[in-house]
Amino acid sequence: MLSTSIFVALVGALAAQAAPPALLKRQSITALSTAQISTFKPFTFFASTAACKPSTTLTWSCGANCNANADFIPVASGGDGASVQFWYVGFSPSQASVIVAHQGTDSSKIQADATDADAFLGTLDSTLFPGVSSSVEVHSGFRNEQAKTANQILSAVSTAISVHSATTVAVVGHSLGAAIALLDGVYLPLHISGVTFRTIVYGLPRVGNQAFADYVDSHITLTHINNKKDIVPIVPGRFLGYHHPSGEVHIAADNSWLSCPGQDNPSTQCAVGDVPNIFEGSSGDHDGPYDGVTMGC
Repeated sequence: MLSTSIFVALVGALAAQAAPPALLKRQSITALSTAQISTFKPFTFFASTAACKPSTTLTWSCGANCNANADFIPVASGGDGASVQFWYVGFSPSQASVIVAHQGTDSSKIQADATDADAFLGTLDSTLFPGVSSSVEVHSGFRNEQAKTANQILSAVSTAISVHSATTVAVVGHSLGAAIALLDGVYLPLHISGVTFRTIVYGLPRVGNQAFADYVDSHITLTHINNKKDIVPIVPGRFLGYHHPSGEVHIAADNSWLSCPGQDNPSTQCAVGDVPNIFEGSSGDHDGPYDGVTMGC
């Protein structure tokens, strides 16, 4: 889970969110059907499984989380859960997709808390992200964390694609893991061609600036799902220059799943409107449940 106390300290007296643009283009908010919601559940379990130790994800012996996607074939895993978040890569025959998964913050680990707190915007490494404009800026802590495993994950994904003749890759994660997954969702297509990528994340904090959000909207397929009054999706604040890309799905108080079009949709049916500041949110909603799945191993 993301260390919410760190972000509370960061925003302090500036709890209120910046006002949305006055001329925001209005689009319809629509409810997902039961069938549509169910298509996310395997990926929800994959994201939850990222909290499990690499020794168990490499053997796919982590209990209920692994059993939920029993046919999964691991390729690689790593991380120590502190200075490097847990991660794993493998192939899901039932989803016909390579899966890349990243762990969220273990708030008991000081290194992971420090990653969350390093909220200064900075440019992306041009070696890892060739061709991406210097106007694109992201959270420095998230950027630095993604860079630690980028080459290992690229190698593992390339192996999984080759071994399994895969044509699709799905990148998943929750909280800090969602932020790293989003950066991987930008990174991997810059180095691998001939396959389709999608990114499905949960409890995503804001990762970058307006130029980053626009780049994501133009280049990757993203769904970011947030749960009820979770405060993490509204931090870091927009007054710090951060913007969410499109692709929000908001789980409402009645457990309906609502598709919220646009970037940082201000409707009260979406995260920004439902949780106007951190004092009206709930850290207890951060781990879920997401259609019955609570994040964690």
